[in-house]
Amino acid sequence: MGNGFSEQPSCLSNMSFFQSFHIAILGLDSAGKTTVLYRLQFNEFVNTVPTKGFNAEKVKVSLGGHRTVTFHFWDVGGQEKLRPLWKSYTRCTDGIIFVVDSVDAERMEEAKTELHKIAKTSENQGVPLLVVANKQDLRNSLGLAEIEKLLALKELGPATPWHLQPACAIIGDGLRDGLDKLHEMILKRKKMLRQQRKKR
Repeated sequence: MGNGFSEQPSCLSNMSFFQSFHIAILGLDSAGKTTVLYRLQFNEFVNTVPTKGFNAEKVKVSLGGHRTVTFHFWDVGGQEKLRPLWKSYTRCTDGIIFVVDSVDAERMEEAKTELHKIAKTSENQGVPLLVVANKQDLRNSLGLAEIEKLLALKELGPATPWHLQPACAIIGDGLRDGLDKLHEMILKRKKMLRQQRKKR
């Protein structure tokens, strides 16, 4: 478990022979990003404290079709003063996981602003995006259709592949399914980029 600012992801993880993927986990503070990370790593609930810098973990995840995929996750603090650092962690990323608190209707507009800001930076054009609608187990959580509308996901444009995944990070519901989708989107994008390079 790391917490600091010095280290930043290298572009090496983008090379296909590594067969591991660099994923930035972003979202507003208290959305459940670190809970998502440690649920994926340890398959158990880990009590977390607000992330002051980042947590970096290498996690092997079993996905559908008996595949085991290695992900390098960078879980970056979501407090307002830390958000300008997000772009350092999305440089050369293979995919972005953006976690939203499904109960926090008041901050959906803020989440939308930050999500669109990071998805539309030039370096992240076309980077697959998994939006995790966390805390879906709570009675007053917003429905998926409403979250999709409030986050204006359809306005991200055809260049950004995205998937909205209902989840409960505390018990792990929906996280593997979401990662499966993200992995598919990443492979599809890599294949497309290879084909584009061949045409040159």
